[in-house]
Amino acid sequence: MAELRIRDIYTAYDQADVLSGVSLNAPAGGITCILGSNGAGKTTLIRSVLGLTPPRSGSITYDGTDLVGRPTHEIVALGIACIPEGRKVFPKMTVSENLSVGAYRETNKDAIRARMDQVYATFPRLLERRSQLAGTMSGGEQAMLSIGRGLMAGPKLLIIDEPSLGLSPLFVKENFNVIQRVNETGVSVLLVEQNVKQTLAIAHRGYVLSQGRVVAQGSAEQLRNNDQVRQAYFG
Repeated sequence: MAELRIRDIYTAYDQADVLSGVSLNAPAGGITCILGSNGAGKTTLIRSVLGLTPPRSGSITYDGTDLVGRPTHEIVALGIACIPEGRKVFPKMTVSENLSVGAYRETNKDAIRARMDQVYATFPRLLERRSQLAGTMSGGEQAMLSIGRGLMAGPKLLIIDEPSLGLSPLFVKENFNVIQRVNETGVSVLLVEQNVKQTLAIAHRGYVLSQGRVVAQGSAEQLRNNDQVRQAYFG
């Protein structure tokens, strides 16, 4: 099965390294989390994987295919989808139109219909609001729509950037439950988050970034019991 492998990458903006020697594995079928505060390099790591800000050195492979130097559309075609920070729904399009955009690479109408049915089964609220303009929905509903749109691509790996950002505690819990259910369908998840407690409750394995370097790694249980992580995030 497909695994994301990152080895010793250095990624820079204007000659200043943001990531310095970062290595990690995101095994197929699991939830791998990347934890860290603002400015730790989490979003730069996602941009490196997607080819938006390619690393200046090091390697990134997915399912044995080298990603460094490939254009983003080729990387996406390998089965990688990204749910961006801040949700980024199309506000003047309906729920169903937003979902359809997620399947832009799929030409089989039956496959698109089946995926949409699956998304509606996962998010009954989206079915109720399928004709509603996305911009008029609550933050929690937009978060569901953003994840649903990512699933419309039929991904093998779903990268989710800060899904709890700006959501009420109730919607955060609901969102993480959904991510766990998505993973249980066989989709691998790379979850990039600041909400350590909720993330480690569903993740299988994780890495902690600080100032562009991996400072801790291990199973979710190991990270929960790591003194450095506990002091930094649990008080």
